[in-house]
Amino acid sequence: MKIEEQKELISGFKHLELLANQVVEGFISGMHKSPFHGFSAEFAEHKVYNSGESTKHIDWKLFAKTDRLYTKRFEEETNLRCHLIIDNSSSMHYPKLEAGAPFYESKIGFAVLASAVLMNLLKKQRDAVGLSVYSDEYEYYAPEKGSDRHHRMLLNRLEGLLEDPKEAKPTNTITFLHQIAEKMHRRSMIILFTDMFQNDNEEALFNALQHLKHNKHKVVLFHVIDEKRELNFDFDNAPRKFIDVETGEVINLFAENIKEEYEKNIQKYFKSIALTCSQNKIKYVPVNVGADFEKILTTYLAEKQMFG
Repeated sequence: MKIEEQKELISGFKHLELLANQVVEGFISGMHKSPFHGFSAEFAEHKVYNSGESTKHIDWKLFAKTDRLYTKRFEEETNLRCHLIIDNSSSMHYPKLEAGAPFYESKIGFAVLASAVLMNLLKKQRDAVGLSVYSDEYEYYAPEKGSDRHHRMLLNRLEGLLEDPKEAKPTNTITFLHQIAEKMHRRSMIILFTDMFQNDNEEALFNALQHLKHNKHKVVLFHVIDEKRELNFDFDNAPRKFIDVETGEVINLFAENIKEEYEKNIQKYFKSIALTCSQNKIKYVPVNVGADFEKILTTYLAEKQMFG
C-alpha cells in the first residue's frame, strides 16, 4: 500500500488500536506484491511448515488452496519475544502540531503508532511483547507477554504518552538502555524508537546498544526524524528563534545562512550512526514522521525471518 493511500485510510480515525489495525490490515492485503511471498492473508493463524516437523497440525485445506504447507498455530504458542523501547524525551515531542493535525506527524506520535502497529502484528502471530519508556527517568517497564489483557495495558500506556507532553525533559539514553539490557534475560528482538538527540558521546551510546545485544538479542534501531525540518532544514528565510526543547538554549538566526552547513553536518552524523550500527550488527533504519509504516513492518518481518 502506498504511503499516501495509507495516510488517507487512517486519517479519519483517532483510536490508537483501530488506527494500528487499519495499517496492518492494509499491509497484509498488499503482501502478495511484497518480497514476503511466504506469508498470506492467513498468516495470522498459520506458520510455514518446516521439513522435519510433525505433520500432525498441517492445514490440508489451506494446502489445497495455496499448494504450500502451513501448520496451524495455537493460542498458547509464542514463537518470538519482542521488547519495544520508546524515547519519550522532549525532543521526541517535536514538531508541535497544529490543531487537527494527525498525531503521528510528531516524532512521539509516530513512535507510538508504529509501536501499536507492531503490537498488532505480534498479537496476530501469537508473539509476546514488552515495553519500556524512558526520558530523564525510566518511566515504564512491562515484560514480554502475549495475553489480551497485557496488550490492552500496553495500548493504554502508549495512548498516555500522547496526552503527556514532556517539558524540558532531556534524554538519558545510555543509562536506561543499560538498565533495560539488565532486565532482558531471555533471547528477544529489541526495537528502539529514538531521534538520537542526546548529549552523551557516541561511543558510550553504542556501548549501551551493544549491551542490549547480550544473550544473542537482535536489536533494531528506528531513527525517528522530521525529514522536512531536521534533515532538509526546510524553513523560510525570515529571522527565526530556535529553542532547544531539552535545555532551553536559544539561538536567533536566518535559516538560509546555515542551511548548507547544517545539512552537511547532519548527513555526516547519520552516516556515522549507520556505520557504527553496521559494525555492531544492529539494524539501523531512519524513518520519517507521518509516513514509513510499511518500512516499519517490512523491516520487522525481514528481521524476524533472520532471527530464527
